[in-house]
Amino acid sequence: MRPERGETPLISNETVSSYLERLASGAPTPGGGAAAGLHAAQAAALVSMVAEFTSGPRYADVQEQAQQISEHARLLMRQGLFAAEEDERLFGALGAAYKLPKESSEQKSERSAAIQNATIAAAAPLASTVEASIEVIKLGQRLLPIGNRSVLSDVAAAAEAARAALATALATLEMNICSIKDIAQRDRLVQTASQASEAIAHAEELSAHARTVVAA
Repeated sequence: MRPERGETPLISNETVSSYLERLASGAPTPGGGAAAGLHAAQAAALVSMVAEFTSGPRYADVQEQAQQISEHARLLMRQGLFAAEEDERLFGALGAAYKLPKESSEQKSERSAAIQNATIAAAAPLASTVEASIEVIKLGQRLLPIGNRSVLSDVAAAAEAARAALATALATLEMNICSIKDIAQRDRLVQTASQASEAIAHAEELSAHARTVVAA
Protein backbone atom coordinates (compact mmCIF):
# COMPACT_ATOMS: atom_id res chain seq x y z
CA MET A 1 0.00 0.00 0.00
CA ARG A 2 1.22 3.47 -0.89
CA PRO A 3 0.47 6.31 1.52
CA GLU A 4 -1.92 9.01 0.40
CA ARG A 5 -0.44 12.34 -0.64
CA GLY A 6 0.86 14.13 2.45
CA GLU A 7 0.85 11.00 4.63
CA THR A 8 4.03 9.68 6.23
CA PRO A 9 4.97 6.32 4.67
CA LEU A 10 5.35 3.30 6.91
CA ILE A 11 9.03 2.43 7.18
CA SER A 12 8.21 -1.18 6.31
CA ASN A 13 6.64 -0.08 3.02
CA GLU A 14 9.35 2.26 1.75
CA THR A 15 12.73 1.67 0.17
CA VAL A 16 15.93 1.90 2.18
CA SER A 17 16.90 4.97 0.14
CA SER A 18 13.57 6.67 0.86
CA TYR A 19 13.89 6.02 4.59
CA LEU A 20 17.46 7.32 4.67
CA GLU A 21 16.49 10.46 2.75
CA ARG A 22 13.75 11.15 5.30
CA LEU A 23 16.13 10.42 8.17
CA ALA A 24 18.68 12.83 6.71
CA SER A 25 16.15 15.60 6.13
CA GLY A 26 15.16 18.45 8.40
CA ALA A 27 11.87 16.73 9.26
CA PRO A 28 11.43 15.83 12.95
CA THR A 29 10.71 12.18 12.12
CA PRO A 30 12.08 9.58 11.70
CA GLY A 31 14.79 10.05 14.29
CA GLY A 32 16.97 8.19 16.74
CA GLY A 33 14.21 6.01 18.14
CA ALA A 34 13.27 4.73 14.69
CA ALA A 35 16.93 4.08 13.94
CA ALA A 36 17.21 2.11 17.18
CA GLY A 37 14.27 -0.09 16.22
CA LEU A 38 15.81 -0.83 12.83
CA HIS A 39 19.15 -1.66 14.44
CA ALA A 40 17.30 -4.22 16.60
CA ALA A 41 15.45 -5.61 13.57
CA GLN A 42 18.72 -6.06 11.68
CA ALA A 43 20.32 -7.75 14.68
CA ALA A 44 17.44 -10.23 14.82
CA ALA A 45 17.61 -10.83 11.06
CA LEU A 46 21.31 -11.65 11.29
CA VAL A 47 20.69 -14.17 14.06
CA SER A 48 17.95 -15.77 11.99
CA MET A 49 20.29 -15.99 9.00
CA VAL A 50 22.98 -17.82 10.97
CA ALA A 51 20.36 -20.18 12.37
CA GLU A 52 19.01 -20.88 8.88
CA PHE A 53 22.50 -21.82 7.73
CA THR A 54 22.74 -24.25 10.64
CA SER A 55 20.94 -27.04 8.83
CA GLY A 56 21.58 -30.23 6.90
CA PRO A 57 23.19 -33.55 7.88
CA ARG A 58 26.17 -31.88 9.51
CA TYR A 59 23.90 -30.08 11.96
CA ALA A 60 21.21 -32.74 12.36
CA ASP A 61 21.64 -32.85 16.14
CA VAL A 62 21.05 -29.11 16.57
CA GLN A 63 18.93 -28.24 13.55
CA GLU A 64 15.65 -28.23 15.49
CA GLN A 65 17.15 -25.93 18.11
CA ALA A 66 18.53 -23.68 15.38
CA GLN A 67 15.12 -23.52 13.70
CA GLN A 68 13.49 -22.48 16.95
CA ILE A 69 16.08 -19.73 17.30
CA SER A 70 15.39 -18.59 13.75
CA GLU A 71 11.64 -18.42 14.30
CA HIS A 72 12.07 -16.46 17.54
CA ALA A 73 14.53 -14.12 15.86
CA ARG A 74 12.05 -13.39 13.07
CA LEU A 75 9.45 -12.40 15.65
CA LEU A 76 11.98 -10.05 17.22
CA MET A 77 12.81 -8.68 13.78
CA ARG A 78 9.17 -7.70 13.34
CA GLN A 79 9.07 -6.29 16.87
CA GLY A 80 12.02 -4.03 16.09
CA LEU A 81 10.46 -2.84 12.84
CA PHE A 82 7.14 -2.13 14.54
CA ALA A 83 8.96 -0.23 17.29
CA ALA A 84 10.64 1.92 14.63
CA GLU A 85 7.30 2.77 13.04
CA GLU A 86 5.63 3.40 16.40
CA ASP A 87 8.48 5.67 17.45
CA GLU A 88 7.96 7.79 14.36
CA ARG A 89 4.20 7.96 14.92
CA LEU A 90 4.38 8.75 18.63
CA PHE A 91 7.20 11.25 18.30
CA GLY A 92 5.03 13.01 15.74
CA ALA A 93 2.26 13.14 18.35
CA LEU A 94 4.72 14.63 20.83
CA GLY A 95 5.64 17.32 18.34
CA ALA A 96 1.95 18.10 17.88
CA ALA A 97 1.55 18.46 21.65
CA TYR A 98 4.32 21.06 21.74
CA LYS A 99 2.44 23.05 19.08
CA LEU A 100 -0.74 23.34 21.16
CA PRO A 101 -1.75 26.91 22.08
CA LYS A 102 -0.46 28.35 25.33
CA GLU A 103 -2.06 31.78 25.52
CA SER A 104 -4.27 31.28 28.57
CA SER A 105 -3.57 29.50 31.85
CA GLU A 106 -6.01 26.77 30.88
CA GLN A 107 -4.30 26.26 27.54
CA LYS A 108 -0.91 26.13 29.20
CA SER A 109 -2.17 23.47 31.64
CA GLU A 110 -3.71 21.39 28.84
CA ARG A 111 -0.57 21.72 26.74
CA SER A 112 1.66 20.66 29.63
CA ALA A 113 -0.50 17.59 30.33
CA ALA A 114 -0.54 16.68 26.64
CA ILE A 115 3.26 16.93 26.45
CA GLN A 116 3.68 14.74 29.51
CA ASN A 117 1.29 12.09 28.18
CA ALA A 118 2.91 12.13 24.74
CA THR A 119 6.41 11.88 26.23
CA ILE A 120 5.42 8.84 28.30
CA ALA A 121 3.75 7.23 25.27
CA ALA A 122 6.79 7.90 23.08
CA ALA A 123 8.96 5.91 25.48
CA ALA A 124 7.03 2.68 24.81
CA PRO A 125 8.69 1.87 21.45
CA LEU A 126 12.09 2.54 23.00
CA ALA A 127 11.34 0.08 25.79
CA SER A 128 10.19 -2.44 23.18
CA THR A 129 13.45 -1.96 21.28
CA VAL A 130 15.44 -2.59 24.44
CA GLU A 131 13.41 -5.73 25.15
CA ALA A 132 13.88 -7.06 21.62
CA SER A 133 17.61 -6.33 21.67
CA ILE A 134 18.09 -8.16 24.96
CA GLU A 135 16.29 -11.19 23.55
CA VAL A 136 18.39 -11.08 20.37
CA ILE A 137 21.56 -11.17 22.45
CA LYS A 138 20.25 -14.19 24.36
CA LEU A 139 19.50 -15.96 21.08
CA GLY A 140 23.00 -15.15 19.84
CA GLN A 141 24.46 -16.64 23.00
CA ARG A 142 22.48 -19.84 22.42
CA LEU A 143 23.40 -19.98 18.74
CA LEU A 144 27.12 -19.36 19.01
CA PRO A 145 28.09 -22.84 20.33
CA ILE A 146 26.00 -24.69 17.74
CA GLY A 147 25.91 -22.41 14.71
CA ASN A 148 27.45 -22.96 11.30
CA ARG A 149 31.05 -21.91 11.73
CA SER A 150 31.17 -20.42 8.23
CA VAL A 151 28.77 -17.63 9.25
CA LEU A 152 29.53 -17.21 12.96
CA SER A 153 31.03 -13.79 12.25
CA ASP A 154 27.43 -12.70 11.69
CA VAL A 155 26.67 -13.51 15.32
CA ALA A 156 29.24 -10.84 16.13
CA ALA A 157 27.56 -8.54 13.60
CA ALA A 158 24.20 -9.22 15.24
CA ALA A 159 25.65 -8.42 18.65
CA GLU A 160 27.05 -5.13 17.36
CA ALA A 161 23.70 -4.24 15.78
CA ALA A 162 21.94 -5.04 19.06
CA ARG A 163 24.48 -2.94 20.92
CA ALA A 164 23.78 -0.03 18.57
CA ALA A 165 20.04 -0.46 19.12
CA LEU A 166 20.47 -0.43 22.88
CA ALA A 167 22.83 2.55 22.96
CA THR A 168 20.63 4.56 20.59
CA ALA A 169 17.46 3.75 22.52
CA LEU A 170 19.22 4.57 25.78
CA ALA A 171 20.25 8.02 24.58
CA THR A 172 16.64 8.87 23.72
CA LEU A 173 15.26 7.27 26.88
CA GLU A 174 17.55 9.38 29.04
CA MET A 175 16.25 12.51 27.34
CA ASN A 176 12.65 11.42 27.93
CA ILE A 177 13.30 10.58 31.57
CA CYS A 178 14.52 14.11 32.21
CA SER A 179 11.20 15.48 30.89
CA ILE A 180 8.81 13.20 32.80
CA LYS A 181 7.37 14.46 36.07
CA ASP A 182 5.39 11.36 37.05
CA ILE A 183 7.65 9.57 39.53
CA ALA A 184 6.29 6.07 38.88
CA GLN A 185 6.65 6.44 35.12
CA ARG A 186 10.11 7.92 35.49
CA ASP A 187 11.24 5.10 37.78
CA ARG A 188 9.93 2.53 35.29
CA LEU A 189 11.95 4.09 32.49
CA VAL A 190 15.02 4.40 34.69
CA GLN A 191 14.82 0.63 35.20
CA THR A 192 14.55 0.12 31.44
CA ALA A 193 17.56 2.37 30.91
CA SER A 194 19.52 0.36 33.46
CA GLN A 195 18.62 -2.87 31.65
CA ALA A 196 19.80 -1.31 28.39
CA SER A 197 23.14 -0.35 29.94
CA GLU A 198 23.69 -3.87 31.26
CA ALA A 199 22.71 -5.41 27.93
CA ILE A 200 25.21 -3.23 26.06
CA ALA A 201 27.97 -4.94 28.05
CA HIS A 202 26.48 -8.35 27.21
CA ALA A 203 26.38 -7.45 23.51
CA GLU A 204 30.04 -6.46 23.61
CA GLU A 205 30.91 -9.73 25.33
CA LEU A 206 29.00 -11.75 22.72
CA SER A 207 30.70 -9.93 19.87
CA ALA A 208 34.14 -10.49 21.36
CA HIS A 209 33.36 -14.16 22.03
CA ALA A 210 32.12 -14.71 18.49
CA ARG A 211 35.19 -13.08 16.98
CA THR A 212 37.41 -15.25 19.17
CA VAL A 213 35.61 -18.40 18.01
CA VAL A 214 35.91 -17.39 14.36
CA ALA A 215 39.63 -16.62 14.73
CA ALA A 216 40.43 -19.89 16.52
